[in-house]
Amino acid sequence: MAPGEVSFCGLRRADDEGHLHGPSAGQGHFDWYHDPLPTNCVADWVCPGGTGTGYPEFAYSPGPERGYKNLAVFYRACGFDCLFCQNWHFRQDAGRARPAQELADAVDSRTSCICYFGGDPGAQLPHALRASRLARDKASGRILRICWETNGSMNPALADEMMSLALASGGCVKFDLKAWDEGLHVALTGVTNRRTLENFERLAARIAERPEPPPLVASTLLVPGYVDEREVAGIARFISRLNSDIPYALLGFHPDFYMHDLPPTSRRHAESCVRAAQDAGLKRVRIGNVHVLGADY
Repeated sequence: MAPGEVSFCGLRRADDEGHLHGPSAGQGHFDWYHDPLPTNCVADWVCPGGTGTGYPEFAYSPGPERGYKNLAVFYRACGFDCLFCQNWHFRQDAGRARPAQELADAVDSRTSCICYFGGDPGAQLPHALRASRLARDKASGRILRICWETNGSMNPALADEMMSLALASGGCVKFDLKAWDEGLHVALTGVTNRRTLENFERLAARIAERPEPPPLVASTLLVPGYVDEREVAGIARFISRLNSDIPYALLGFHPDFYMHDLPPTSRRHAESCVRAAQDAGLKRVRIGNVHVLGADY
């Protein structure tokens, strides 16, 4: 970055001498809250908190972990600028920087998992990694899963560290694969999808280290008029070539941000995309938020 420039995520600034200032491993811009389990996580249908899979090593019960909670961490920055962002309000105010120790201190005896989302944790990964290790040290000897929901565009070495924490703890890395065609991806997000796909392939190679609970999960938002059966089929073929057992959730769109003039995803659109993903070879496909689907059109 040149002197005076601001990063695409909006958090890092270069001073007059070109030195970078912004979030660090010790200080980050985030909010957090406790979310009772089972929750509406993208991976709830395959994760220990929602299903009990991995019990007793990675889950407190053989079914949904009722009575336990997730520490949900919302990072107030993102390396993408999606036209359909459904959490766009963070762009108006990044908030004050806060220590990683604050997140570790929020973990109590009924916290069974931490999920980082946003925004995106990718823009502040050193902070999230430090907070995760502090929390795991605090919870030593008991279950505390570390999960990530991300656009996948981070440095590959940091992606490896994310996956290592997820694998060791019973958590997962959830990639939001927004489009298959690179031109469409740039139009929708402002960023190429090359790094995302490279990182997804990189982490898929590690599934054999702990196949269950699934350590890698994918999702795609079905944006009417843009992300259709052809886009989903391309993504699904890519995933299937890596591992056909990778869970894939298709998510219904609702109007927001710059795409507030579009209709919700129709049930017909969603169901045809499920068939396209299955025809491409994926074994575990579902519509993740049926309740937001609109009428057929």
